[in-house]
Amino acid sequence: MAMSRPDPLQARSREGRRKAAGPAHLVISNSSIDSDGVYTTEIIKKGSLVSEYTGTRMTCDEADALYDNHPRTYLFGLTDGKHVIDGEGAAAFINHSCDPNCEVDEVDGRVYITAIRDIEPGEEITYDYNLYDGDLEDLALCLCGAENCRGSMYAPREIERRAKAVKRREQAARKKGRSIKPGGRRGRR
Repeated sequence: MAMSRPDPLQARSREGRRKAAGPAHLVISNSSIDSDGVYTTEIIKKGSLVSEYTGTRMTCDEADALYDNHPRTYLFGLTDGKHVIDGEGAAAFINHSCDPNCEVDEVDGRVYITAIRDIEPGEEITYDYNLYDGDLEDLALCLCGAENCRGSMYAPREIERRAKAVKRREQAARKKGRSIKPGGRRGRR
């Protein structure tokens, strides 16, 4: 009897990701922003390293194939535009906020999460995802609840680009939906 091939996503389950090591002062718990989030048990000073985003590195094509039709991923796109990190550990559970307390920097292919203000014990760790790709139908709605919430996890520039792309697509669809009727008048089919 042939053995079935193991599901590669099984090894990348939420529980598997949670077990990966991370700083002792960071805990994963329920979040009011989305599902699980990361909280600190001690003060984190502005400018301090909070965590490193670690995990398996793969090409974008490999990630697309692996996560096709999976609504939740833990992918962090690297600046080369060709690779992602499939996150593990506490950093993979840090939620997006339009009013974050951390920022992300990539240095030599490594991703560091740093506090941009003092963070109090019990406070959820967040950074702005600034998403930059995805299907036009994927709104990537933001649930952060911040006063300055832009309603999307996409970067402001990406929101503008996507709005223009949707408008172009709608204009093209309208043009295709019209035909020339006898007498030279235009009408919809």
